[in-house]
Amino acid sequence: MSLEDGDPARPRGQPVNGEVSGTPRLRAMGDPSLRGTTAPGGSRTEAMAEGWEPGPARGDGDVTPGGAPQQAGQQEEALMTELSELVQKVVKSSSWWERHGVDISILACSFLLLPAGFLCLRSAQAIPFLAGVLTLGVVHHTLTVKGSHLASHNALTESKSWGKVWAIFFIELCSAFTVEQATYNHVKIHHGYTNVIGLGDSSTWKLPFLNRYVYMFIAPLTVPILTPLVALDLLRNVEWKAALRTLCCMFLGFYCHYWLLLHVSGFQSPWSALLCMLLTRSLLAHPYIHVNIFQHIGLPMFAADRKPKRIHLMSLGVLNLPRNALLDWSFGHSLISCHVEHHLFPSLSDNMCLKIKPIVSQYLKQKKLPYNEDTYSSRLQLFLQRYEELMVHAPPITELVGIQ
Repeated sequence: MSLEDGDPARPRGQPVNGEVSGTPRLRAMGDPSLRGTTAPGGSRTEAMAEGWEPGPARGDGDVTPGGAPQQAGQQEEALMTELSELVQKVVKSSSWWERHGVDISILACSFLLLPAGFLCLRSAQAIPFLAGVLTLGVVHHTLTVKGSHLASHNALTESKSWGKVWAIFFIELCSAFTVEQATYNHVKIHHGYTNVIGLGDSSTWKLPFLNRYVYMFIAPLTVPILTPLVALDLLRNVEWKAALRTLCCMFLGFYCHYWLLLHVSGFQSPWSALLCMLLTRSLLAHPYIHVNIFQHIGLPMFAADRKPKRIHLMSLGVLNLPRNALLDWSFGHSLISCHVEHHLFPSLSDNMCLKIKPIVSQYLKQKKLPYNEDTYSSRLQLFLQRYEELMVHAPPITELVGIQ
């Protein structure tokens, strides 16, 4: 893998390749501001707002390498503005079905598959039983990954009120996590500071005390157990009303799943029902963990005070994987084959990210900017070979020579 020819910021020893107010007002993530922002727990910290719109670009305090003149920074911002205007035209010409309907239909179909999944588990024969496990596993990840991700960016609806409702439903009821912390950590930090060391560098996915094979192939099975435990710990950082709401939603989500396994699927003991819950909820945990590290770790990393402008930050630090029918359905295009597009325009739905993909890729390549793509198997091999370097040791900071 390698950045496109002419890329000025290849890190040494790191081969690389490759919220939504209503549309038509497209909002791309703005650059972070360190002033006047408050974390969910009330502590002042670095955060940003999803409120950037196409228009005259303003300086964001990024340090331009080598003391380059201000005009260079304005040219970089002009690139993002130009790309945003191209995408805006596509969004304005798209129907509600393209903007939201396709993804809502996928989530609705997943709900409709739930009865079939629970009824298949009643069978004593292996094939129907395994079909039930597969169905419930895919449905669970569609709701908890695709649904929660879209809801965290308010990309399911053009209504902020309904967006809050869907966020609580998908993130708290289905995923057993708290909305405030999920939104803050993902939207404000990860998107606001993509590949910035100590902030949005995906370090939360690193477990350096585990060896490569345990981390890549065994640890993912614990995701259904660790997720609610982490969520419970984070409840200390939110208001008591939000914490109480989260606890009620988490309990309701777990209990409904457990009750349906006992009374619809016919499990005879609590332990067998709980084991089935673990099995279905961890069915796609391996690609879930892999995707979260493949698309950022191993790419250029930056210091908070020495990072490039937004369009360079996202083109350098984000990678697309090839389309995959199962993962496209369960995780969504914005997490698989359109991750670059998603980081540039996080307010767009999965289907819209797929629609603007040709425009974004062509524009970045035309402007001699990186457009990183790689296969799942290639990234897996890379992480197994360089696990110590990528997942244990602190990543080197990319030199910004030539980015202007």
